[in-house]
Amino acid sequence: MKTPRDLKAVAVEYGNKSAPSVVAKASGLEAQQMIDHALDEEKPVIHDPGLIEAMDGLELNEEIPEELYFSVAVVLSWVFWLRGETPK
Repeated sequence: MKTPRDLKAVAVEYGNKSAPSVVAKASGLEAQQMIDHALDEEKPVIHDPGLIEAMDGLELNEEIPEELYFSVAVVLSWVFWLRGETPK
């Protein structure tokens, strides 16, 4: 069972860049605070330990690598669907 100190969180944005990029990341208590803030702001939070592990080495503002495109695209398509939006 994961403890709060083992918790990790990564926030991804797909905006003006050619690929989604990491806009925030945290671990432990800061990760829980990041998740709580996202939920308070009614932002979607997805629990995917494998994807978090794959993104753990990325730096802030770094675009996700091509090998993660499919996994992140699935998450982003779900987020767009929830919002009733279509990506540009």
